[in-house]
Amino acid sequence: MQKVVAVVGTNASGKSDLGVRLALAFGGEIISADSRQVFRGLDLGTGKITQAEMQGIPHHMIDIRDPGEFFSMADFQRLSFELIDQITARGRLPMIVGGTGLYVDSVLDGYDLSDTEPDLAYRAELEKLSTPELYAMLIRLVPDTMVTAQNRNRVMRILERIHDGDSAVPTRSKKVESLRLGVSWPRDVLATRIEERLDRRFAEGMLDEVQHLLDQGVSRDFLIGLGLEYRFITLYLTGEMPDFSEMHDKLAQAIRKFAKRQMTWFRRCPEIHWLDMSADPYDEACEAIRSFLHQS
Repeated sequence: MQKVVAVVGTNASGKSDLGVRLALAFGGEIISADSRQVFRGLDLGTGKITQAEMQGIPHHMIDIRDPGEFFSMADFQRLSFELIDQITARGRLPMIVGGTGLYVDSVLDGYDLSDTEPDLAYRAELEKLSTPELYAMLIRLVPDTMVTAQNRNRVMRILERIHDGDSAVPTRSKKVESLRLGVSWPRDVLATRIEERLDRRFAEGMLDEVQHLLDQGVSRDFLIGLGLEYRFITLYLTGEMPDFSEMHDKLAQAIRKFAKRQMTWFRRCPEIHWLDMSADPYDEACEAIRSFLHQS
């Protein structure tokens, strides 16, 4: 099986920077596993890596859809397998870097998903429904779902998957051999990193980015459905949450809660090699990758 290295972690953990350093060291190309970075124009709000930060390393699965277009886990999995074939054929190392755990697992664990063509008519019908209506549909089908009621896009993706004949919890058949490296920080350190990054994004123009998206005709519901930065800033810009300080504080709290949910997801995977961030995570990661690549 083809070998793939993954670098996973929460928001503001530094996984993107580490991924670039490792790709430079091992001749890698990066597949971004972020459910929001696939959309063009969603840059500051998603923490999208810049061209300068890429340091010449090819990054895939970034800016491949227009805002409002539908993009599912099945789309990510299909495109990722194609990219893994192409990157390996070039003699380079495929690396998956990101914090959308479901996307990462769909590839590395080989979720069995139907190969039926997406039912665009069904997608259009789902788009007409409110987020509470969509969530009520999901609860009827999957009473024990762990998806939050506000995550419109994730709810829609699961409904579509069920409609296409897949299980809400798909079976697995691995198609690649993987090494998973985890980036984690103590809760207080991560909270500080989240706060500092959020303030930096606001200073760089995150409010203007969301206003531009609204001005370009991107729907309010789509932006709110993206959650976190786009949800709270859209509510602020449309006057539904008029106090900036209140919006900022609630957003920071929501990001911290989201990071906790990300860690809960990743901690369920015993295969992740968690790097010691208090020592030298780069050297530790390099050693783990060298050992992984030399395995027969």
